[in-house]
Amino acid sequence: MEKPTSNNPMHGITLKKILEDLEAFYGFDTLGELINIKCFNDNPSIKSSLTFLRKTDWARKKVEELYIKTLPKLNA
Repeated sequence: MEKPTSNNPMHGITLKKILEDLEAFYGFDTLGELINIKCFNDNPSIKSSLTFLRKTDWARKKVEELYIKTLPKLNA
């Protein structure tokens, strides 16, 4: 019997993939404007942002919400 497909748009997507897609689409300058967190505004990198977001639930939630809003544009 097949497993039912998930209706969750975040199912199976890693935080690293989310961050890489958002950075490629917006760049860190715009990400820093959309979500005002230090890891996007002060010497940003994927690695440092991942470290911060993995430890900080409220910031990760904001990034995930932005990703969901941006997803239709990424797939266009």
